[in-house]
Amino acid sequence: MKNLSKKRMQKLEEFQKKINYNYNNINLLNKALTHSSYANEFKSKKILYNERLEFLGDSVLGLVVSDYIFNNYKDLPEGELTKVRALSVCEPSLAKRSIKLKVGEYLLLGKGEEATGGRNRISILSDAFEAIIGSIYLDGGMDASREFILDNLLTTIKGAVRGEVLLDYKTELQEIIQKNPNSNIKYNVIKEEGPDHNKKFYVEVLNNEKILGSGEGSSKKEAEQDAAKHALTKVNS
Repeated sequence: MKNLSKKRMQKLEEFQKKINYNYNNINLLNKALTHSSYANEFKSKKILYNERLEFLGDSVLGLVVSDYIFNNYKDLPEGELTKVRALSVCEPSLAKRSIKLKVGEYLLLGKGEEATGGRNRISILSDAFEAIIGSIYLDGGMDASREFILDNLLTTIKGAVRGEVLLDYKTELQEIIQKNPNSNIKYNVIKEEGPDHNKKFYVEVLNNEKILGSGEGSSKKEAEQDAAKHALTKVNS
């Protein structure tokens, strides 16, 4: 319990109950919930933050999910297994679980990150979820990690197998664009084709009236996701 205040210990004990896992080394959990922005504000104290745990947790997560779908969906070909795993461990899926666990309330963030909405940022919440996995792996081994992962992601995995989980390109695009406080993203349906039972929608995504990308789909939501996907290609290039 190195250098942890009474108030911080109470928060960590509260979070342990939330995730149904008791740490042998509570400092591992504290590290998993410490963002680099917090450590950077106290450089002289050499505070450990969660990026290395995130790296480890990402690998453990991939292995556990791969093992589960390989053994429980024996009829799925390799391509489908890859797709299900990608949907199950993608940033939005992990962030949703973090939101469910209210991880944001327990994070140590720098003042700047806090002021710009870091507690609700998809990338930070997703990274923290992976860091928690890494911390549990170091503290309790693979069995404890597997239990935590499946407790939290089994519904997501099953939804991905049924085709109910989509990669959320809109959220990813929003997070990148919103770094500029003057941004204003909107989606416009520019065309509809076909009969009511078999419509096709064409959508453009704009930021401050500048077209970032266009897409199509059998529903407005699907077309918006396709437009965001194409916009991300342009934004990230």
